[in-house]
Amino acid sequence: MTGYTLMFSALQLFAGTFSDRAGARRAYVIGMIVFVVASAACASSPSLPVLVGARILQGIGGAMITPASLALIREAHHDAAARGRAIVYWGLGGSVAAAAGPVLGGILTQLDWRLIFFVNLPVGAVALGVLSRVAVSPRRPAPFDWAGQISAVVGLAAVTYGIIEGAESGYGSTAIVLMFALAVVSLAVFVIAQTRGQHPMIPLDLFRPRAVSTALIIAVVTMAGFYGLVFVQSLYFQQERGASALETGLLFLPMTAPVAILNPWVGRLMTRYGHVAMIAAGQVIMAAGLIGLCLLPADAPVLLVAALMVPVGVGGSFTVPSIISQVMDNFPAERAGTASGVANTARQVGGSLGVAIFGAVLASGGFITGLRASLGATAVVLIVLVTASLALQRRRHTTA
Repeated sequence: MTGYTLMFSALQLFAGTFSDRAGARRAYVIGMIVFVVASAACASSPSLPVLVGARILQGIGGAMITPASLALIREAHHDAAARGRAIVYWGLGGSVAAAAGPVLGGILTQLDWRLIFFVNLPVGAVALGVLSRVAVSPRRPAPFDWAGQISAVVGLAAVTYGIIEGAESGYGSTAIVLMFALAVVSLAVFVIAQTRGQHPMIPLDLFRPRAVSTALIIAVVTMAGFYGLVFVQSLYFQQERGASALETGLLFLPMTAPVAILNPWVGRLMTRYGHVAMIAAGQVIMAAGLIGLCLLPADAPVLLVAALMVPVGVGGSFTVPSIISQVMDNFPAERAGTASGVANTARQVGGSLGVAIFGAVLASGGFITGLRASLGATAVVLIVLVTASLALQRRRHTTA
């Protein structure tokens, strides 16, 4: 698990800039081929070390696919409204996966765990077949920013590894402290390289618009709340309420399945009311769900708990596509891959932070007390960030 997440998170920025340099279509093809080959290696692995190595390779392929997919959308849709609707459908793919993954995975593992990897082969083949009908993407040749690329990969890998492994080893352990120190040093090197380098991979002036910086902060907090909730509620259903893995997957369906249904509607609302309004609405809905879960008694019916998780999923469906559209619209068209890499890095770091922080809070006290504290604190932060979202809306109207 750590091997895949580590590569997927650490390589988002690299993959985004590679997509701009080599062309989004080419980057997508490379990523999909690597992902499919790695999936086959996972499914046929004869030992645990081979499986771990194949999972790491699979994470590399997944990291290549994600920024390139959004860059292809940016190339296909020059109109902001049409692009926003396309990004909503892009998010629909993730929503369907979130709804189907736990249930399908639970069913397949009853037959043979290798099937959860074999299923990727026909899906990847279909994706490559469809992609063959897409026009070749333009390249943007540029000198390679060695200092920026290496420091970004090392820093993101260090912080992701520290967050994940710290939950088990303890965040005060020497190895984890060294990892976080390495992340800080790498971040400093990255900032210097982008500020003083002749050919920076991500010019820092791209973050100057408040719309971009605020959207990225909201992305981190939203993903922290969403993945943190998935983490603690999985433990709650299985450890506190005695549900099996398959039953837990089914209990998550009410939260994830409506998102797939709502996504097309979200696209129309985003076109009508704008990105910022949808981001703020999503935060409020998500916070309401988290507060409802905080107030539930520990022995509440599990179906009621599952029902109160629905607003969290719905809030995410409002927020995530709008955030990505906000970032993509504020980056130059030739930097579409980089914009996607930046947005997805924020999401990945937020998700990792959410799991780490929620886990640390649970470990510091009783399970139910820690669960309520985590969900309540996240709800408060989301509500505070609504103010920042609305400030963006007022700023946009003033500028107009």
